[in-house]
Amino acid sequence: MNTAEAIDVPLTRLTPLRERKITAREYARILASIKAIGLIEPLVVFAEGDNYVILDGVQRFKVLKELGVKVAPCIVGQQREAFSGNRMVNRVSPVQEQRMIEKSLEELDEKSIANALGIQGLTYRLKKTLIKNLHPDVAAAFDQGKITRICARELTHVKQERQKEILTAMQGYKDYSLTFARTQILKTPAALRAGRSRATSPWEKSRHQKGELLKKLTDAEQKHDFYSNLYKQYTIDLLRLAIFARSLLTNERVRRYLDQRHASIVQQFETIIADARS
Repeated sequence: MNTAEAIDVPLTRLTPLRERKITAREYARILASIKAIGLIEPLVVFAEGDNYVILDGVQRFKVLKELGVKVAPCIVGQQREAFSGNRMVNRVSPVQEQRMIEKSLEELDEKSIANALGIQGLTYRLKKTLIKNLHPDVAAAFDQGKITRICARELTHVKQERQKEILTAMQGYKDYSLTFARTQILKTPAALRAGRSRATSPWEKSRHQKGELLKKLTDAEQKHDFYSNLYKQYTIDLLRLAIFARSLLTNERVRRYLDQRHASIVQQFETIIADARS
């Protein structure tokens, strides 16, 4: 098992293992983040003599140089592999990110932090009520990335004891999907539903969706009746016309006149009679 040591290293003793091109916008975001809230993620390096090669964090290294920083916090790995850096660095979980932002708000304003993170605002990230309304086990599953933020938010429609039941069902079926969660939420008895009144509750949505479906079915029935009646009337009119056309063509004097003067009309009448038979 590889071990890692955390030390401070002068930037003059650091050299990138390899270069990686990024956009000016991405670089500006890293620069703004470090200027606003400092270096959160250390560089990952490998010792070579008295110096170190950077396995992970070349862009952060460049930003630190631009800002005139002399020393950088580093994690020293035991393997000279660029990808080993990603293995040694733990990514920030949703709950850890929230705590980090809350801590930063003690010293910085919301706009500065949002600019550093490259987002419009912190409302989406700071979901204090979301964590507060989750059962501890559900919050842990959310923190571990087993359930999504949307799924966690949907679970707040039910009481925490019911959330635990749904999470147990998810674990049993190995299905952490939003669809499965919503199905279980809709089955929740009224006594286990959250007491907060919200127009967007799944049960209100369900009733609304049923109402919409009934409306569509009613419209479809009305259209069906309209076209059925129209077809019936068309059939009756066709039969009447066929009877009239047959009476003309079976009259010898009329037929002889039509054949001599209006042959095209005779063809049309014969077509009408044939359609009525089919």
